[in-house]
Amino acid sequence: MTKKTGSASFRILLVDDHPVFRHGLRRLLEAEPDLEIVGEAGDGSAAVECARATAPDLVLLDVSMPGTGGVEVVQQLSKTAPGSPVLLLTAGICPHDLQEALRQGARGLVLKTSGPATVLKAIRAVLAGERWVSREMVNDLARALAKSDAAPAEGGSRLTPRERAVAGLLAEGLTNKAIAARLSISGDTVKHHLTSAFEKTGVSTRVELALYAAEQGFARPVHTAAQ
Repeated sequence: MTKKTGSASFRILLVDDHPVFRHGLRRLLEAEPDLEIVGEAGDGSAAVECARATAPDLVLLDVSMPGTGGVEVVQQLSKTAPGSPVLLLTAGICPHDLQEALRQGARGLVLKTSGPATVLKAIRAVLAGERWVSREMVNDLARALAKSDAAPAEGGSRLTPRERAVAGLLAEGLTNKAIAARLSISGDTVKHHLTSAFEKTGVSTRVELALYAAEQGFARPVHTAAQ
């Protein structure tokens, strides 16, 4: 990932009501040469104020804190610090709340039970403009999206039947090899259809396409989607 022009590092705001956890997370992130902690907050109100004052490149937000709910904090941050994407960091969240947080502007979620490498990968993905959802949550979220009344996203009608089939199987958690076997096509053909679907829907990762496919009703998720 390329560093921001004219800046030595990406500036991150940590929001969690457990000081010990924040300390450990700070140590993890500050060990990275291109990541800098510009502030910490222990509740939603303080997070909003700190984000307004520091304009961080990323807000790492725990959604399970006392006081203002995580989804509401995301909504407030989208208004007061629109240039600061939010990555949710939590021990757990119901699919409905995650869906609403994403709708309000959150760029993704990583579980606290994830390893350090996964947390860093999620942070860098969001800093690069992508979405990230921990693989443990993808299937539950896909189910919630499939049952929702959300309007179809732009680009869905432009997918061919085969592209919809490939995207649907991706949402069900199948690998490229398994998709190829299910549809009796080659692995290269699967890659071609995925690339085309990325371009038509405007997504850039497998997770985003899997969630999009579930939202459009292309799939009945039954497995854990690969990250």
